[in-house]
Amino acid sequence: MSHNTFGHLFRVTTWGESHGPALGCVVDGCPPGIQLTAAEIQTWLDLRRPGQGKFVTQRQEPDTVRILSGVFEDARTNGQVTTGTPISLMIENVDQRSRDYSEIATAFRPGHADYAYFAKYGVRDYRGGGRQSARETAARVAAGAIARKVIAGVTVRAALVQIGPHRIDRSRWDWAETARNPFWSPDAAMVPVWEEYLETIRKAGSSTGAVVEVEAEGVPAGWGAPIYGKLDAELAAALMSINAAKGVEIGAGFASAALTGEENADEMRLGNDGPVFLANNAGGVLGGISTGQAVVARVAFKPTSSILTPRRSINEAGEEIELRTKGRHDPCVGIRAVPVVEAMTACVLADAFLRHRGQTGGGSHVPGA
Repeated sequence: MSHNTFGHLFRVTTWGESHGPALGCVVDGCPPGIQLTAAEIQTWLDLRRPGQGKFVTQRQEPDTVRILSGVFEDARTNGQVTTGTPISLMIENVDQRSRDYSEIATAFRPGHADYAYFAKYGVRDYRGGGRQSARETAARVAAGAIARKVIAGVTVRAALVQIGPHRIDRSRWDWAETARNPFWSPDAAMVPVWEEYLETIRKAGSSTGAVVEVEAEGVPAGWGAPIYGKLDAELAAALMSINAAKGVEIGAGFASAALTGEENADEMRLGNDGPVFLANNAGGVLGGISTGQAVVARVAFKPTSSILTPRRSINEAGEEIELRTKGRHDPCVGIRAVPVVEAMTACVLADAFLRHRGQTGGGSHVPGA
């Protein structure tokens, strides 16, 4: 009942704390025979790694991953492949500065999980938030790298579409732009706007929220299940489990409340390879089952709670105090959340694929295909 594991057939258990010696994960359920190296996982971890710009935390962690189990150098396949047994991954922490947190050893930081965690367990690791820390998401990104190998025909990509009040112009959306700027922005014109805004936020010792959008292309029709195994419900739960996530919407999401039935319905025509949808307000999921369209979701992240402005709080002794948080923190967690959102989406889809294959043999009943 410790709730450190998610997934059904593709199961991920993460472990470790922000200021512990290491963190990592165990991935169970990965099919055998998939080529997998530490270098392939490292590629995705490098995208999330801290200390890569002035608008993210300056903690310097190489996030070097080690594969401890679950792979074998197979001479017959001329490469390292998964064995079908649990894959254990470890990432060492090398740049902890626990002294930054000594003043809050008994204080509850406003906006953080300190109080709720202490109320539940009666003990907490105050050094960087311990298990609560977003440092844990490095293990998720590592697991997501394995998930991508399981669903090799699916492309999962995410972008930052809003920082604070500043949103991208969707008419200028270009996925190629996300690789050309430090904000993962698909709108090149928004980059200088965000830079100016975040510079002001950073110098003030404050923080701001953001919205990340994720898209998975190549998901065939049929993944997911009705009622209690809905693909969109599982995706929403996975995305909401990311640190600082406060809202998830699928497809048109909350905007669909303002639409008429005619506007919202994703009309269909018959194409050469099956149905062609004229819109995707459903975000690629209907009745909890994928439609064959791109699966689209957005995640809203709250502002980083660790700020330099003194805020009122209480401590473990029940005294009212004023607290100013020290340490190295992201002025906008949404920036480094992009690869985490991709990873969680990949893990959910890998699990959905394996469950679909287990129940139906992986077949499809698409008309006209």
